[in-house]
Amino acid sequence: MGVVEMRILRWMCGHTRLDKIRNEYIRDKIRVAPIAEKMREARLRWFGHIQRRSLEVLVRHCETILTKYVKRGRGRSIKT
Repeated sequence: MGVVEMRILRWMCGHTRLDKIRNEYIRDKIRVAPIAEKMREARLRWFGHIQRRSLEVLVRHCETILTKYVKRGRGRSIKT
């Protein structure tokens, strides 16, 4: 995902990879944060939203499901 993001940012600046300009310089020029950071912020925001919900809600109920007694099969996993 970061590769596509940098390709778009380079295109916005009018540069190619052959120009050999560092990603940090291009980011500073456009003043954007990495997309991975923005996605992490969104996940943390969602997590905080879920933590504030009551325990009866289905999404919150999934936290309490115990996977302790689930047995995995032996050997290689099945290719699907």
